[in-house]
Amino acid sequence: MKTTLVINDTLLARVRVEAARQNRTMSEIVEMALRLLFQTPKRKQKLRPIPTFSGGKELVDIADRDALYDAMEGR
Repeated sequence: MKTTLVINDTLLARVRVEAARQNRTMSEIVEMALRLLFQTPKRKQKLRPIPTFSGGKELVDIADRDALYDAMEGR
């Protein structure tokens, strides 16, 4: 089917270059683009939850500077 479209000159030039690059007609390039636009989206795969780890009980109260230094320096 033939139809007339008004397409931005810059976009049309890009279609022309891409058609030449792929050795296809401009109609084929536009048709491929439209098919991609209207294809049904693939369902997104549900991601597994991020693993979590228990670090155990805290070794020192970080608000206690002396205890923190002792723990860091092994005093």
